[in-house]
Amino acid sequence: MTLAGAPSRHPQPPERELSPGFWRTRRVLVTGGGGFLGSHVVDHLGGLGAADVFVARRRDYDLTRQDAVERLMRDARPDIVLHLAAEVGGIGANRAHPGRFFYANAMMGVMLIEESRRQGVEKFVQVGTVCAYPKYTPVPFREEDFWIGYPEETNAPYGIAKKGLFVQLTAYRDEYGFPGIYLLPTNLYGPRDNFDPETSHVVPALIRRLVAATRAGDGEMVIWGTGEASREFLYVDDCARALLLAAEHYDGAEPVNVGIGTEVRIREAAALIAEIVGFRGRFAFDTTKPDGQPRRCLDTSKALELFGFRARVPMRDGLRRTVEWYLAQPE
Repeated sequence: MTLAGAPSRHPQPPERELSPGFWRTRRVLVTGGGGFLGSHVVDHLGGLGAADVFVARRRDYDLTRQDAVERLMRDARPDIVLHLAAEVGGIGANRAHPGRFFYANAMMGVMLIEESRRQGVEKFVQVGTVCAYPKYTPVPFREEDFWIGYPEETNAPYGIAKKGLFVQLTAYRDEYGFPGIYLLPTNLYGPRDNFDPETSHVVPALIRRLVAATRAGDGEMVIWGTGEASREFLYVDDCARALLLAAEHYDGAEPVNVGIGTEVRIREAAALIAEIVGFRGRFAFDTTKPDGQPRRCLDTSKALELFGFRARVPMRDGLRRTVEWYLAQPE
């Protein structure tokens, strides 16, 4: 793995723990609560003893429709909104559906923020995306560089739709005093991830394909791109904890990165997964396919400073847990 940045010589702020008493007294709406990240957030809320959690599922509420958003807010009557619902995928899905990804993500957020403002929610947590950062952001990505350029082209529609919601929250804070915060998680992975061949991100895609190649006894597996692009991967339980810590302790207007603070090249991630699943073949890199953004790695110091979050699960441990979960699923 390639480490970004050097350890600070200054004393580090302390980590914080989640407060059960805070969550037991509040009604919480989790959009996307049946999805990958959302289901882990709901698990954490259950562990905290949160007694009034409303999980909004797509089959019940199409959040791209205003009537559905209004009905959801009437049904949930939330004190806190955790907006995690999104239409998202890997490079292939972003290239195939740029219009849908832009429209769905923009409309869901815009209408939900407006309806939350009208109902006077106590805190609105908007989950953004690292894809909103400019293509050539200096590494490690710092929140101050959020606006220095255009996102990487293959995921720009998705990234800009999410970025626009930060602008909305800023405008609503200035005009209405609306208590919305905006978080920028890096690439997530873990149990319950999306392993669909058409829409999965890099880690579940590599796990699925490497498991299949191992079972078939293949001597080679093809990977899109050069393998030299880097990504930062955060275990999903760490991210869920970060969102709840921010909801408890952060009230600022600025976006905040949520990550682990180290980067790994795609070829290195593939080799680590291959070791875990027992794949002994070689990798071939299809350089006719795009790498996406050249590098991604976040400066995560503000998350520790502002709401006491530090990632706890090393990548090797997180990948092993994810592979074990995947292998336990019915074929």
